Amino acid sequence: MPYAINDRCIQCDSCLPRCPTGAITIVDGKDFWIDPTLCNNCNGYYSQPQCALVCPVDSPIPFQAKKGRCKASERTIPHPDLFPNGKTNPFASAIVVWELCNILAQRRSLPWQTDPDGKLCYQRQVKQGQNLITFQVTDMLDSQQPVALETADALAAIDTFDIRAACLHLIYAAYAASLDQPWQQEFVISDRQIEDYLGLDKRKDLSKMAKLTLIKELAQQPCKIAVNLNWSQQGKIKGCSLETSRLWHLLGIQHHFQEDELGCKHLTGLTFRVRAGLWTNYFLNRNGYKNHTAFYQYGTLPKSLLTTVMSIWQQHEGAARIMLWLLFKTKMGQEQRITVPTLMRVAYGETKLTQVPSQAEGRKRLLRTFENDLEVLDRYGIKPIFDPVTYPTEIQPLWAKLADLPDDAEAALEFWTNDGNQAYRLTDAAPRGKWNRLMNARLLRFELPDDWQKPPSKKPKQKHQRKSHRQVLLQAQLMLSGQQIVEARKKLQLSQRALAHQIGKSQSWVRDVERGRFQPASKDQALLRQVLRIG
Repeated sequence: MPYAINDRCIQCDSCLPRCPTGAITIVDGKDFWIDPTLCNNCNGYYSQPQCALVCPVDSPIPFQAKKGRCKASERTIPHPDLFPNGKTNPFASAIVVWELCNILAQRRSLPWQTDPDGKLCYQRQVKQGQNLITFQVTDMLDSQQPVALETADALAAIDTFDIRAACLHLIYAAYAASLDQPWQQEFVISDRQIEDYLGLDKRKDLSKMAKLTLIKELAQQPCKIAVNLNWSQQGKIKGCSLETSRLWHLLGIQHHFQEDELGCKHLTGLTFRVRAGLWTNYFLNRNGYKNHTAFYQYGTLPKSLLTTVMSIWQQHEGAARIMLWLLFKTKMGQEQRITVPTLMRVAYGETKLTQVPSQAEGRKRLLRTFENDLEVLDRYGIKPIFDPVTYPTEIQPLWAKLADLPDDAEAALEFWTNDGNQAYRLTDAAPRGKWNRLMNARLLRFELPDDWQKPPSKKPKQKHQRKSHRQVLLQAQLMLSGQQIVEARKKLQLSQRALAHQIGKSQSWVRDVERGRFQPASKDQALLRQVLRIG
């Protein structure tokens, strides 16, 4: 149990040098305070708490969590909240941001190596080695000039990285995108805003202190990475070279307190002052982009991504890694054709993927984990579209095979009866050589939720022309009903999956149309008529 200092303290300074964890600090220039997020009762250092042992007035006492509501205290005014529409917000999506997201999510799974100076680093080459980005783990956050840690210390720091810190990194990138000169301007975030962005405000199982401790730790981790840039000229934009600069500068943490009747200070809030690194002068420069001297790269950050990662990170870390990776990968177009080995490397690391093929049990476990992670992604609206050639039905996950299962009991009975008469049944064991076939399989793309899509540019308003009664009736007659589509599909002996493949849609889209959940657009109606041969 941590300790707290009450109002009997005479500021004798006896306890400050004796604290082995550095938990005792001075706030407001006079009052001594023990940070409960750092105090561990001297466990592992001494048999007794040193602050209580050396204090002449017995001021340190066991910390008791504050009960009741916390009073609002005077705070630095933070920047406006993100996600004004409740769903999305622009954020900096340059490759520097992507790779830091990968570092926080994948940690030692990335190919870390030693540079000529003997320091641990992670390098990313772009355009066949023409451009090089080097990342290093740095020392104390308050140092202006970061220094790379020694290899052993850097590896120990990497092991402490939390995938949830990638969410804070993306929040920083969203705030940076709202500034004209983010390499010079700072932004201020409060713990209350971070609670809302991450969905922690709905966690009733966590105490206020537990939330503040988590937020403080996650907010610091993205600021422990420095970057070196060697970027060649691209078109009219000149190249740049940047030596060991932090990606994010944590300029200060303001602690907010409330005293209880014993005079103990209770931490009730945090405010973070952050400034983006010099890399934004090249990759997030509005004026430079207009003058063709720099880039301005941004994307769309869905709020649902942050809350989902916070929900699944512990049981489905592989799915969370894929989700964070797809946030940047999907900006490259709809037809990505992502291979299964690529997804597995992102989710579980290169080392595990190379060791597993020689272990039969290991292959089975990894395969089950991968299929479960794909199911989690599908459940949260990120639907994998399997390539019918390299990823056919017989090697697809069972949950994907059962997507055609009707909700109606009689229809479900007919479904299973027909399946039992097939040479290959959905519930049959996986075919021999499934692992080797998966290593050559790929996904056409991921069908993304609406809030992942970049909002379309606003078009000039057109004068609305009211349709006549005759036009409305004619349009209604041309619309296909769900029943018509079902009958025509069965007449051609097409499954929902086969129809979806022919018209370039997902199977869930076909199912929803047949159930009458929505009406397809006119161009989709025409395509359905053509494929189903409806006159």
